Amino acid sequence: MPALWIAHVNVTDEEAYGKYAKLAGPAIEKHGGYFIARASRYVQLEGTDRPRNVVAKFPSVEAAETCYHSAEYQAALDYARDAAERELVIVETTE
Repeated sequence: MPALWIAHVNVTDEEAYGKYAKLAGPAIEKHGGYFIARASRYVQLEGTDRPRNVVAKFPSVEAAETCYHSAEYQAALDYARDAAERELVIVETTE
């Protein structure tokens, strides 16, 4: 089943986060993922507001998790760790 990688982000260092984004995109694509929403318009109804929301679709939960743990994505994540407050979840779809 396909899976969604859903990130809620508050960027605190635009320059460093830009470096993360530049590297993260190719890592996600390498693992079969593609963006379906990226910093798009949103409405916060509950919980902590994070002004940047990103959704990528992967072929499976396993593909998304493999991407997260890959050397390429971890190298990108090194830039995001101190440049943002983030929450990330992988959710299997019902398709």
